[in-house]
Amino acid sequence: MIETMDISIEKVSQSRIDSLDVQNIPFGKLYSDHMFIADYKNGRWESPRIVPFQNISMSPANMTLHYAITIFEGMKAYKNEQGEVLLFRPEMNAKRLNISAERMCIPDVPESLFMEALTQLIDLDRNWVPNAPNTSLYIRPFVFSTDEYIGIRPAESFRFMIITCPVGAYYSAPVKVKIETKFSRAFEGGTGYAKTGGNYASGLYPAKLAKAKGFDQLVWTDGRSHEFIEESGTMNVMFVINDTLITSQTSGTILKGITRDSVLTLARDWGMKVEERNVSVKEVVEAAKNGTLQEAFGVGTAATIAHIAQIGHQDEVFELLPIENRIFSNRVLKTLDEIKTGQVEDKFGWTLKV
Repeated sequence: MIETMDISIEKVSQSRIDSLDVQNIPFGKLYSDHMFIADYKNGRWESPRIVPFQNISMSPANMTLHYAITIFEGMKAYKNEQGEVLLFRPEMNAKRLNISAERMCIPDVPESLFMEALTQLIDLDRNWVPNAPNTSLYIRPFVFSTDEYIGIRPAESFRFMIITCPVGAYYSAPVKVKIETKFSRAFEGGTGYAKTGGNYASGLYPAKLAKAKGFDQLVWTDGRSHEFIEESGTMNVMFVINDTLITSQTSGTILKGITRDSVLTLARDWGMKVEERNVSVKEVVEAAKNGTLQEAFGVGTAATIAHIAQIGHQDEVFELLPIENRIFSNRVLKTLDEIKTGQVEDKFGWTLKV
């Protein structure tokens, strides 16, 4: 544990804010002025500090480079009409980071440290939060081992960091997805529910093959039988079939998405029928064929709602209903955006003003 929340701050001598064009923001390529760092040594987090964004140095024997001992989170900050900065459900990210930490033999990051580091960093770089439509400040907290050791054992020293970058829309258009029935993302008993780097690295090759066939993302299926839908490469997946919102129940192979939880909460609040259960590939394909698949979309921090335009399965490709005809996903996207930017009442207490 850390005994004090006193965070030292070293400010940049010259801000790079003039390089930000809010009308043309590439995703994940322009970083804000500062970053947060804390180190874990001898059983405690110490030296919490905010410093200018810069490269870091590490040994070639760093355990993370060899064994992927790393976890991360993704979240966003928004500006309301008054120019105030709002965070969306940050405490959920703090809790999920520690769920991932336990699975990867990484010490907990105290929620008080997480929140203090986050709010001080965002407050310092608040000018980097864009206010143009469909823009936000993406926030990446992450932890990795700093041990210099190439033997296999749980690590003993770690670094917790937070970096931020202004972003525009993650997807510029509705996505085309392919249901993956050969490669697997996760298995029961593995790390599928943790937000750890290796989960994403293992999906790059199958995604590359799908992209060569014209698809933007994969929809992963269970590793045992490939009969049931799990999640997509960057998001949880939801379907509206016969006016019912259906999504896979979270398990040891599916990430408990914060946007996922928010969408389900809104749907239930609106009186919509919701089912969290095993969703078979056969069911989705048949619904696409007979016209009962009204909507399909991904949900996640980066995109919030990513409309799915096409679903590929084996040698077939199914065209879904036009985006403008999708009642629920358009409504939930609009509502979440309005909550995040303070345009409507936040009756769930999801936003935190910095």
